[in-house]
Amino acid sequence: MMGHQAEKLEELVASNAKKRSKKTRFVVITSGKGGVGKSTISSNLAYILSQSGVNVGIFDADIGLANLDVMFNVKIKKNILHVLKGEATVADILIPITRNLILIPGESGDEILKYSNMAFFERFMEEAQVLDKLDVMIIDTGAGIGEHIQMFINAADDVIVVTVPDPAAITDAYATIKTIALVRDDVNMIMNQVKNEKEAQAVFDKIKKVAFANIGPKLDLKLLGKIDSDIKVSSSVKQRALFTLNYPLSGPSKDIELIAKQIVNKLERNVLVNSNESGLTGLFKRLMEHF
Repeated sequence: MMGHQAEKLEELVASNAKKRSKKTRFVVITSGKGGVGKSTISSNLAYILSQSGVNVGIFDADIGLANLDVMFNVKIKKNILHVLKGEATVADILIPITRNLILIPGESGDEILKYSNMAFFERFMEEAQVLDKLDVMIIDTGAGIGEHIQMFINAADDVIVVTVPDPAAITDAYATIKTIALVRDDVNMIMNQVKNEKEAQAVFDKIKKVAFANIGPKLDLKLLGKIDSDIKVSSSVKQRALFTLNYPLSGPSKDIELIAKQIVNKLERNVLVNSNESGLTGLFKRLMEHF
């Protein structure tokens, strides 16, 4: 039944493909454990990308521990689950953050797909076209590898695992990478709260060495970037503000800019992006394919 629905959904997407001029790149940001700064990175990366002229949507994919509203200092009244239940439209739940940046309050993936009937998708696809202009959708997942997080990882163009140079966090990050490697061969990493480039590279090299020995050379594990430890970051979080906005010339802000440039480069090369997939419609199409 679900396979039949996925086929029908694909036909619907194809029939609307001519209406779309952009393909959205889906970037999942996850971590092995909580408290490593994943949501801080997601929100600040989304902001920096938007300031460079990229149309960005940031999707909070774990409402149970949702904190992107805190990061952006906004109030969320309804989320995507209200759309699925017919209690709101897609346009109703979108929260404009700044120029080129929209927050999409989410719900965990398993809850989303409880509402995966064709009547819903037909209505949803029409409404979701308000987001078809997105160049990038950043999906901020919960920590660990639950079933719904795996669905987002399967559907993504890029998966980024965030960790800090703490033994427990490194162990959890490796466990996460090992699980991701069961379904895809490419994983990116961001080393957060490091002293400098040298420490970031050393931690990454340690993880890559263990991964090579246990997972094998097929895994393409890359260090996407690092973010230096800086009190300006924690200070901004306490103020419910973005450190890239409060302290644009700080080291961590420059680090985020370097990471953003790599994502922009991928957009320009259009690497790994499948055909005619945009906005929330494209994301849901991919989720259905992997359900």
